[in-house]
Amino acid sequence: MSSSVPRLVVAAPSSGSGKTTVATGLMAAFAARGLAVSPHKVGPDYIDPGYHALATGRVGRNLDAYLCGPELVGPLFLHGARGCDLAVVEGVMGLYDGAAGEGELASTAHVAKLLRAPVVLVVDASSQSRSVAALVHGFVSWDPEVRVGGVILNKVASDRHEEMLREALEQTGVPVLGVLRRAPQVDTPSRHLGLVPVAERRSEAVEAVAAMAAQVSDGCDLDALMGLARGAGALSCEAWDAAEAVSLPAHQPTRSDEKPRVAVAGGEAFTFSYAENTELLAAAGADVVPFDPLRDEELPEGTRGLVIGGGFPEVYAAELSANEPLRKAVAHLAESGAPVAAECAGLLYLCRELDGQPMCGVLDAGARMTGRLTLGYRDAVAVGDSVLAAAGTRMRGHEFHRTVVEPGAGTEPAWGLRTPRRRVEGFVRRGVHASYLHTHWAAQPGVARRFVERCRTS
Repeated sequence: MSSSVPRLVVAAPSSGSGKTTVATGLMAAFAARGLAVSPHKVGPDYIDPGYHALATGRVGRNLDAYLCGPELVGPLFLHGARGCDLAVVEGVMGLYDGAAGEGELASTAHVAKLLRAPVVLVVDASSQSRSVAALVHGFVSWDPEVRVGGVILNKVASDRHEEMLREALEQTGVPVLGVLRRAPQVDTPSRHLGLVPVAERRSEAVEAVAAMAAQVSDGCDLDALMGLARGAGALSCEAWDAAEAVSLPAHQPTRSDEKPRVAVAGGEAFTFSYAENTELLAAAGADVVPFDPLRDEELPEGTRGLVIGGGFPEVYAAELSANEPLRKAVAHLAESGAPVAAECAGLLYLCRELDGQPMCGVLDAGARMTGRLTLGYRDAVAVGDSVLAAAGTRMRGHEFHRTVVEPGAGTEPAWGLRTPRRRVEGFVRRGVHASYLHTHWAAQPGVARRFVERCRTS
């Protein structure tokens, strides 16, 4: 049964220890053995799941106890892991780092406990020897409910260095399940918001993932790791189901007039999305069709609604601007009153301009890059009625950008934010809902149902 799927959580004492390398390498190494591997990422990050998907051939999925609530972590995990032989969950930040001011909420440790999954601790050993034992002991003993089942030592300099580390760790009783040497070929390039997404460097990403798999296969005891994964506790919850979530029958009528077409932006410039959002749109009765704003000069024929998620339009501002036919098509659709939902990158694309490059002009606002990173979870409430939510609807989301939109809110704002400070944000105009806030619709499936219904009636 899916509730007993073997699973591991890959965690670390801090960011930069090598979680992504190890987690992605494990996924690819086990997949190369012929196993169906389910890839997951703790937290709201969109980029790592792209590498996970490349490693496994399955959709990378997020598990975020802040955005979706702790009660959905297990069901969403089981949804992604259906039919799989193994699940690998990459953690976020340090093992015990969660939402600011919220204790353990949304930390890797919190998610590991919710999943009843053993943890593999990835330790950057590059600047220590015997001290590694004190570090591992501290992480193992901090929360007795978190089961640290083994350690993978990363960036080990030599055989002698490895010998000293293993000798020190014998005193902790925590087994060493892998030792990885320094390997520049597994590094992935970064820029202002983290790793460069797979969609922008696919051939290089394929090579990097292959290098990760080879390094992990050579340096880790895969049989011992699989044995640890099989020791995960059974989950008592049921798998999440999009059709059940939107309270509609699993099989919708097939008459074309009852399935409004919703175009969803993709391609290199718009890579940030949660798979469950699209699944909810389809379950609510939409005909979901992807399009690429960098290359497609028209919206998909018959488009009745538009979803533009996050990504890096600032990197592709000139190319997006050059595609004037599509910009005009988006503006025309918005002016017709059709539902348009835009998050972060989508917000920028709907502005008059981005870094001086003309955009769609749907919103009377300008956007530009800044040197300041805006990052964090947000508690939000819908200020008024929109195509996504009724006034007063509460949602949790996150912001992640180095741009600014001026003004930051329209006459009718999208959200009132309560954290980290009270302010209004975003734009509601006719059928348009545009905001910096990234949201996971599994937490509020009525959002998808409302959006599709508006597509039917607009």
